[in-house]
Amino acid sequence: MISVDRLDHLVLTVADVERALDFYENILGMEPVTFQEERRAVRFGQQTIKLHAASELVDPTATHPVPGSANLCLVTGDALGDVQEHLRANDVRIEAGPVVRTGTNGPITSLYLRDPDGNLIEIARYDDPEMGPEQ
Repeated sequence: MISVDRLDHLVLTVADVERALDFYENILGMEPVTFQEERRAVRFGQQTIKLHAASELVDPTATHPVPGSANLCLVTGDALGDVQEHLRANDVRIEAGPVVRTGTNGPITSLYLRDPDGNLIEIARYDDPEMGPEQ
């Protein structure tokens, strides 16, 4: 058996890399990065989301990579009221929330929205800060 320690990065297949970069940088506050062969990604914490254009897939890839098929839960330390205000100020529609859910480390309260490709993005805050992502 092997032992997996953590998630390093994930790949999103997107229709337009620049449009996705703009959303993740300006709406979700992630840092855009460029790496080998001019590939693009966004970084937050110690994780990276690599953005691959559906028209220029990188081998190897998923069996059926299509834009809009992901469902991600991202954890924030910000008050969800502040997140809601930021989303509304940037004309980002909130699909659902705030709603109570269960995160990896305990109860969370979440907002749901969609990125430009239709991926479902959950922005969550741990109800008990002691149970946040560092636990």
